[in-house]
Amino acid sequence: MPASVKTLSPYSDSPMKPTLKPQNPNFSSGPCAKRPGYRVDALLLDTMGRSHRSALGKEVLARACSETARLLGLPKGYRVGIVPASDTGAVEMAMWSLLGERGVDVLSWESFSAGWVTDIVGQLKLPNVQHIQAPYGKIPDLTQVNFDNDVVFVWNGTTSGVKVPNGDWIPNNRQGLTICDATSAVFAMDMPWEKLDVVTYSWQKVLGGEGAHGMLILSPRAVQRIENYNPSWPMPKIFRMKLGNTINEGIFRGETINTPSMLCVSDYLDALQWADGIGGLSALLARCQSNFDVIDRFVSANDWISFLAIDPATRSTTSVCLLLKLEDVQVKKMVQLLEDESVAYDIASYKDAPSGLRIWCGATVETSDLQALIPWLTWAYSKVKT
Repeated sequence: MPASVKTLSPYSDSPMKPTLKPQNPNFSSGPCAKRPGYRVDALLLDTMGRSHRSALGKEVLARACSETARLLGLPKGYRVGIVPASDTGAVEMAMWSLLGERGVDVLSWESFSAGWVTDIVGQLKLPNVQHIQAPYGKIPDLTQVNFDNDVVFVWNGTTSGVKVPNGDWIPNNRQGLTICDATSAVFAMDMPWEKLDVVTYSWQKVLGGEGAHGMLILSPRAVQRIENYNPSWPMPKIFRMKLGNTINEGIFRGETINTPSMLCVSDYLDALQWADGIGGLSALLARCQSNFDVIDRFVSANDWISFLAIDPATRSTTSVCLLLKLEDVQVKKMVQLLEDESVAYDIASYKDAPSGLRIWCGATVETSDLQALIPWLTWAYSKVKT
């Protein structure tokens, strides 16, 4: 090749304003983009105006639980329930119902995991707590975890873009329970269910559902703890999972503790049906990986942008957090510029995180939209840098 000929990366820096825009510019990390082809008028509305306690209401709610278990491939004996207050409510319900029987190890490396530390230490005031932490961009030393204790952690740090690399660090012969906040990982990452005793998530993340409802998945070990242990503190009604000395099985059959939005339930069932139709869990994971790969190639080709997650093995494939060689005020201008151009909405980093971008790459995002976004990032960067 002649010396005068230069091979350009598809992501080369260019001051030219792109012409192609993402068809869907919604890259928020929650609530997340609706599924491709979504239409409100396609939802089943026969439950509207009906009691959630009616035979129809309970059947639809139970279907949301059973279809979740089927699509996730949960082990036999695992229970799935719909609980109040999104993923936050599900995690709180688990902690207030299960913790206190033994010591607790709690891991934190970003905003939401730090919140669970506050609850465990400041609200529940548990006496035997080991807090294992790491700064934004890193993950705690997983070898320090004592599995004779209960262990509370997030699978994927939504505000840092840092995830646990796998489940190899969790032993099969653990004595304590593993309580995993997996709201931006379920339906997006390979979860070793046999190593997880409690898993929580919310509809508005990977499947692009609506908010306010949490999902609680319990292993048989977690159920055994609930039935054999009574916390010493008062238990609010929305956290109670027992009837007498046995677990309230109704929660896992569609008999919710409080009144759910049946419209949101229909929306969630629509997302599950879409997921099933495109190939189920494996297809969802593949879509997330394909989306992440677009960002990964772009970062590799440009020295002005980098992942907040330092170790490649811990980089999230959903909430992708990026650092820029810009001042904070320039980052804000870049984010606003992309929004003004109707190219990308809600991609600023979380308020407590280092200044940068957070681009959702979950399964409901089309890879073609991320490919269309990439040149705009370069253009916007060049505009605010000069």
